[in-house]
Amino acid sequence: MEEGYIKFKVDWDKGEPVAEAFLEELIQVRKQVYQAGWIGVYPDGVGYGNISKRWDSKGRFVISGTATGHLEDLSPAHFSLVTEAVSAENSIHCVGPVLASSESMSHAAIYRHCPEVQGVIHIHDLALWKKWINRAPTTPESVTYGSPEMADAISRLLDDPAQRDWQFFVMAGHREGCMAYGKDLGKALEVLRHFHYSE
Repeated sequence: MEEGYIKFKVDWDKGEPVAEAFLEELIQVRKQVYQAGWIGVYPDGVGYGNISKRWDSKGRFVISGTATGHLEDLSPAHFSLVTEAVSAENSIHCVGPVLASSESMSHAAIYRHCPEVQGVIHIHDLALWKKWINRAPTTPESVTYGSPEMADAISRLLDDPAQRDWQFFVMAGHREGCMAYGKDLGKALEVLRHFHYSE
């Protein structure tokens, strides 16, 4: 299935958006990532890329909604709070005005394994993907995006402190897909820029 299609079971409580004050950093950093071309939409109309911020110590997080890749500027109406992600059941629960991103399961795996992480960015960049695949931490080629297998592969990768410390990995089975994370979204963006400019 293509990027932008939900591949897991979703229990969605349509509700009010998260407070704008919480979303300020998300909206600002997301716009920078969009302007870099790392979040966007393909000519066929399928969007790519997403961004999230930890909500609390329980691993809950706020993430950009599905089918928002074509928008340069997001508002509170474009984010969803993921309150639970269960890889074994291939299901998530989210609350908000929009369905959570199709990559929510992958974001959840990072927050679950890295309590210090406060922000996660998932991008598409073919040059970056080709440059770092199997040089940086890389999930198996047989594992597709947005699946329980991807969440499990990320979990195994993050179980290794040496790989977790990269704060970046390539998704071999998800062409162009890379993820970065950090103690805040600004740091995650710095990581992306570091790998973009590094040889």
